[in-house]
Amino acid sequence: MTDRETTTRSSLPGGTFRTGDLELTRVGYGAMQLAGPGVFGPPADRDEALAVLRAAVEAGITHIDTAEFYGPHVTNELIREALAPYPDDLHIVTKVGAERDADGNWPHARSPQQLRDQVHQNLRSLGVEVLDIVNLRVGGFDRPEPGSLAEQFGTLADLQCEGLIRHLGVSTVDAEQLAEAQTIAPVVTVQNFYNIANRHDDALIEQTARDGIAYVPYFPLGGFTPLQSGVLASVAARLEATPLAVALAWLLQRSPNILLIPGTSSVAHLRANIAGAALVLPADAVRELDAVG
Repeated sequence: MTDRETTTRSSLPGGTFRTGDLELTRVGYGAMQLAGPGVFGPPADRDEALAVLRAAVEAGITHIDTAEFYGPHVTNELIREALAPYPDDLHIVTKVGAERDADGNWPHARSPQQLRDQVHQNLRSLGVEVLDIVNLRVGGFDRPEPGSLAEQFGTLADLQCEGLIRHLGVSTVDAEQLAEAQTIAPVVTVQNFYNIANRHDDALIEQTARDGIAYVPYFPLGGFTPLQSGVLASVAARLEATPLAVALAWLLQRSPNILLIPGTSSVAHLRANIAGAALVLPADAVRELDAVG
């Protein structure tokens, strides 16, 4: 790694977090928005989509989140076109356990054979021989669904033993499911729905922080009531910042193991997200925002 790369990474908001043997920038990039409307089909502006991915790496981001079912296939193929051969310190995190249907739904696809097929699809579309991190998507769109994940996570653990996956994670899970997964193989990431107004995972964040596991929240502004949105907007106005910047900054300050994956299809918006996450919230603003949840 060059001195310039070290300086760039350390200058990103929040610095880095080590999970397993991976060093991930706490400000990452989520590639879902690179696909077309409804996360279907190609991007409206392919050149801009490729530019966003290159700009993310140039900014020092080492954590890109994707899935073969985004598009489907679209985001992985864009990542490969834009970034391969991949820098040694770039870690691409993908998800398995779902697919897309013709109505735009995200039905489960979690039989052992489906999971094996998805892992091989990710390997092909990303153009790699081994996947850095594979998250098993267990629950629905924004909340866990009770039940054992042993068969599904065990399948991924087998693929890890076969040398096709380096590290394993879980997505949309509860504490019991995380504990069950940890009896099968080490978990390095938990990716769940969480933000200022949706605080059901507070205890899980504390647990993963103790265990050295990265917690990756998605949809930082989703699901707000008008009152909650009003509080966020008021704090943002007082700090002369955007609501998204405040939301991202609050997450970074919430716990050192929280990693962000805001998505965008615009280079300008990517740079704005990075700059916004650098906002330091004063104590009175944190107290006001904490009360929202």
